[in-house]
Amino acid sequence: MNLESLLSNISIVRIIDLILVWYLIYRLMMLMRGTKAFTLIRGVAIVIVVKLVSVYVGLTTISWLTDQIINWGAIMLVIVFQPEIRRGLEHLGRSQIFKKQSREEGLDLVEQLDGAVEYMSKRKIGALITIQMETGLEEYIETGIKIDAEITSALLINTFIPNTPLHDGAVIIKDDRMAVAAAYLPLSDNPTIPKELGTRHRAGVGISEVTDALTIIVSEETGGVTITRNSELIQDLTHDDFVKYLTVQLVSTDKKEPMLNRFLFSPFNKRKER
Repeated sequence: MNLESLLSNISIVRIIDLILVWYLIYRLMMLMRGTKAFTLIRGVAIVIVVKLVSVYVGLTTISWLTDQIINWGAIMLVIVFQPEIRRGLEHLGRSQIFKKQSREEGLDLVEQLDGAVEYMSKRKIGALITIQMETGLEEYIETGIKIDAEITSALLINTFIPNTPLHDGAVIIKDDRMAVAAAYLPLSDNPTIPKELGTRHRAGVGISEVTDALTIIVSEETGGVTITRNSELIQDLTHDDFVKYLTVQLVSTDKKEPMLNRFLFSPFNKRKER
């Protein structure tokens, strides 16, 4: 092997190494997004920026202080992020690198959700169901009551029956299981949300603003079915549109945005009643 070939191979290895590092950083950030750890990560980034600026400008005292923070920061981060580190390792163990969701599992989830939502919609039973996608929802799961059960339409319906202990709050679905019930979601302050929509809808939009979760809302006033995702809201979905959208999001292996998405997911698009 000549020198030119050797240098070429080394360059390729370095490029692959950099790509893998950036991919791991990206996955870590997506996993922590929407959690307390993500806020702390931003704080660490600010400290690093202050350190670089102080060195460049010549602010020796500030530079010394940031040095102390950075020197002790590694130990502090391990202590503070211990729950997130544990969850991250658990998430890696359950990731699609080692396990892929079958099409049958996705179809079964859609079937159970459809059965529950159709029943509650006809009887105007209010419901708030959030499905974890790529972004972790651990911060919000911690606020709920642990269920960790297989998802069935009967279980979802019973959870939201009025005047029962678990009906108030959100059900969070993670890894095709009902993780918790009665969870608290952040409320959106978006002024463009229609005034007639209540707390459930604001919570659905709120969680979509900070994560990529898919949330289903059933109105107890009208029985209308709404979906929120990516800071957008679709009101009063027809049954066919509801099933098609869930099938695309939870079953389809094609990650490209389908035409159905573009048609449905215009901000606060109002569809005819279910």
